[in-house]
Order: sequence, then C-alpha cells, then structure tokens
Amino acid sequence: MKRATTALLLLVFAALTFGSPVFAGDKLKVVGSIPDFAAVAKEIGGDRVEVASIAKGNQDPHFVLPKPSYALMLRDADIFITTGLDLELWAPTLIDKARNPKIVEGGPGYVSASAGLKLMEVPTRGIDRSAGDIHIYGNPHIQTSPINMKKVAENILIGLQKVDPEHADYYQQRYQRFIARMDSAIYGPELVQLLGSQTLDQMTINGTLIDFLKSQEMNGQKLIDKLGGWLKAALPFRGEKIISYHKNWEYFCRDFGLQIVDFVEPKPGIPPTAKHVKKVMDEIKQYNIRLMLVANYFEKHTPQKIEARTGVKAVFLPLSVGGAPGVNTVFDLYDYWIRKINEALGNKAS
Repeated sequence: MKRATTALLLLVFAALTFGSPVFAGDKLKVVGSIPDFAAVAKEIGGDRVEVASIAKGNQDPHFVLPKPSYALMLRDADIFITTGLDLELWAPTLIDKARNPKIVEGGPGYVSASAGLKLMEVPTRGIDRSAGDIHIYGNPHIQTSPINMKKVAENILIGLQKVDPEHADYYQQRYQRFIARMDSAIYGPELVQLLGSQTLDQMTINGTLIDFLKSQEMNGQKLIDKLGGWLKAALPFRGEKIISYHKNWEYFCRDFGLQIVDFVEPKPGIPPTAKHVKKVMDEIKQYNIRLMLVANYFEKHTPQKIEARTGVKAVFLPLSVGGAPGVNTVFDLYDYWIRKINEALGNKAS
C-alpha cells in the first residue's frame, strides 16, 4: 500500500513539474504565442493535437499581460511555438512561471517559428531607442507572408516529430498536404507544376516573379496567364503606393508588390503626433495614395480622421487568425486581406 501511494505521489509530482505526460492515444498540447502558429499546428497535427494560443487574433501581440492563466496553460504544454524573436517580450516571463522544462528555449517542445527565415529590417547599426520600438533581430511580423508560413510549418513539423516521434510519418504526410495546398493557393496549381514552388518562392521574395512571367512564353502563351491563386487575385493592386499604421505589413507587401510610402506612427510604437499626421496627409495628396492598412487592434480615430480629410481608404484588417468573423485558418486570413484590399480600391480580382 505504501509503495502504491508513493508511486501515485511521484506521478502527480511529474505531472505538475513537467506538464501532462504524453501517453499512447493522448493528444499533444500545443500552445502558440499567436493564433496563426496554433492554426498551422492544427493543420499538421490533425487529431493528434489540441491547440491554443495566448494572444488573440484582434490583439496586439507586442502587449500581452502575462496572466497566471497563461502560465498554467504553458505548464501543461508539450509544445510552445513562438517567433523566437523580440515580438513576444512577455513570453520569457510566462515560460519562467510555467516551470515546464520541455518548453524552455532549447527544450524539446520549444519551437522558434522564425528559424531559417530571412528577416526584413534587420538593424545594421546599434539600437537607439529614440528611434522607437526597434526590433533587434529584424521585423517579427513574419506571419503576414504566406511564403514565410511554409517555413513556419516546417519548424512546427520538426517540433511535433521531436516530441512525438512515434507519429512522425503522420505529421509528415499532413505537412506535405499543407504545403501543397499553400503552394496552390499562392500561385495556382498549373504554375507550381511548371516551375516548382522553390523557384517561385525565391523569385517572389526577390520581387522578380511577375516581370519574369510577363516576359516569358510557353507554347505561344505568356506564363503570366498561368498564374493563379492569391498572386493573381492581387494583381489589380500590385505596385500600389500605400500608408501603413505600423511596421507590420512589410512581408505581405514584399510578396504582393505594395509600396509603403509612410506610417501613421512617426516611429514604431510611438503614438501619432499632429505634426506627423499632417506630413502623412500631405504625402497622400502628393502621391495620390488610395489605401491605408491598419491592423484592427489599433485606435481608429487617427486613421478615420486621415481618411475623412484626404479620401484615402482606411482598411482595418485582422493581423491574425480569429481576428474577424470567418477567419479561422491562415487560408481564410490571406483570402480576407486580398479581398478587402480589392474591395477598398474598387478592383475586380483577376
């Protein structure tokens, strides 16, 4: 009896210290710092995972209060997915409070979503806080690019296989289906079959794909006519000059060819001033700018005032999955952005 009691106590201690053990048939508990990572984990993990996120889809991921309930969530997690950058400055506090060695940096259940990505806006000089909230590793809003999200998916796959090697093949098969679906959604299936997604991704990142497709023919037909997916749907606004509220649309603009002229914030994370707002309004008139992108967790007063005085269209978009009704997957998210931008500009998708 004494031995049985001791064994039971040891099991309880292990559960409290290391999180819920993974037994055959049990689901992995996966927590994403933002809902986009949780959504991709669900795509790959299928019925082998339970997913949750800390930040909400309509919440600024920079500013999340490290509540005790979040620490409890991480205490029981088998995997924690974070950018691995300085977006979630609250994450180390939660990890420390969770006391779960599986999800600390370097632990088997810690996944850095940005691993292997080429980041934009990496500082080349020393950080000067007078320039605003500068991210020391580069722009962390990686999820705004569907191409980036394919690499995020690979990093999540590695994490799932590391924690649950028994079902590695299951995760691999679901990952491959996710990537195939993402490639088709970005470029259309015909172009992927012709050129391969690796080549297409690199040319998109370099900004050369559309000009290449317009200049090349196959069997008497321009390759641009074989383009499909989101890139085709976004052709009507490609090259458009825009205003952005904050530096969180850079990767999206890189992939889809938008040109950011200025930001509503005078510096990243610094509230708009009257002087800077006047400068932005002058630029809108000077460059005939028709579009302003605003993540829907920002204040609306300033963008609406700029809209009223200049005629620019302020488009408030969810930055993440779950940030608007019907946006339940990353596919929904990119569909929603492109549709709303085209609607704002009065475009018909190609």
